[in-house]
Amino acid sequence: MLPPAHSTPHMNTPFKTHRSPPARGPHRYRLRVDGDDFFPAMVEAIESARERVLLEMYLCSSGALTTRFIDALCLAATHGVEVCVLLDDFGSLALSGSDRGRLLAHGVQLGMYNPLGLKRLHLSLFRDHRKLLAVDGKVAFVGGAGLTDDFDPRFAGDQAWHEVMLEIRGPCVTDWEHLFARTWSRWHAHPLTVPATPTGDHGPVDGRMVGNSLLGGRPVMRSVIAAVKKSRRRVWITTAYFVPTLRLRRVLARAARQGVDVRLLVPGPKTDQPAVRHAGRRFYGRLLRAGVRIFEYQPRCLHAKYVICDDWSSVGSSNLDHWTLRWNLEANQVVTAPDTVATLAGLFTGDLDQAREWTLGEWQARSRWHRLMERFFGALDEWLVQLSYMRDIRGADKALRRGIHAPTPNPASRAR
Repeated sequence: MLPPAHSTPHMNTPFKTHRSPPARGPHRYRLRVDGDDFFPAMVEAIESARERVLLEMYLCSSGALTTRFIDALCLAATHGVEVCVLLDDFGSLALSGSDRGRLLAHGVQLGMYNPLGLKRLHLSLFRDHRKLLAVDGKVAFVGGAGLTDDFDPRFAGDQAWHEVMLEIRGPCVTDWEHLFARTWSRWHAHPLTVPATPTGDHGPVDGRMVGNSLLGGRPVMRSVIAAVKKSRRRVWITTAYFVPTLRLRRVLARAARQGVDVRLLVPGPKTDQPAVRHAGRRFYGRLLRAGVRIFEYQPRCLHAKYVICDDWSSVGSSNLDHWTLRWNLEANQVVTAPDTVATLAGLFTGDLDQAREWTLGEWQARSRWHRLMERFFGALDEWLVQLSYMRDIRGADKALRRGIHAPTPNPASRAR
């Protein structure tokens, strides 16, 4: 059982505001591509834990992969490691009651972000979209993966979703832990203590955690737009769900007109959200006319999320869309380490070799059916955006700030 919902949470944190912490360094980064690379490394990190394991996930469903993670989390908890798992209530609908119960029975602390319910229906769009694993303040994994078999080639074969996770070792790991702790404090009554200051923060500076514990991914969006504006050579973006905001479209088009090499890598026909794909495609024409190059990935579902602007890069959970700006909790790791940026650029160019590039002429000759789908789902997207004005976000933020102080269901009681 969870501690009483009226308990007052505490944590040892130096941050008095919700702004992103400063740039730090040095770090050791490792870009891990696809589930057969990053999932074993994440499980190994959990199994090696001695003090704490902090896991925050949006998408989590019962299956072979999640069972492997639950085994490792339960084993760590039985060995005295503090294990805190924060799941988005909507994103974990497919996590069975028996799996939740096994976690709790072994001493894992389980929190649910923004529980669904009729009385909270007006808050349903607000989700925790971050993906984070931090262990002992030594290593963190951040990116776009979820705990489902779809991401793992061992279970999904050659159609496993294409994804990246960034392994981080260095002072920013503590920043990620603090980000987790601030959100955790609203949705679980158990106190969580993390170190007050980052260790090993003595330069050279090569990274920064960008995110906050309030609503929306505005810090991530601002950092990317600022980087695009400063770019002189290249702006390369990979995103799983391309429905960009007006401001982002404008800065991309402006950069392309100024001679910057602007390329977008987005999903092709193989996607888990065809409606989102059609809604985003309505922007292709204007971007192509401005000189932006658009590529659609063909082999399998593209779910990766990263940006390269000259020698600056950002990897994380954000798709840089309206959901990022208004409704989702998001966070990215900014990386300026030359070798890591080069590795990321190599991944991007390699993926372009497996993508279809649209020319303006080809796009203008697309079928009437595609035009109809773009108009229909584009109108639906516009309607959804109109549901959330900034004043409504502030009201929702006030409600969500209460977190555990509002009645929430026991996460083990829901059999799905």
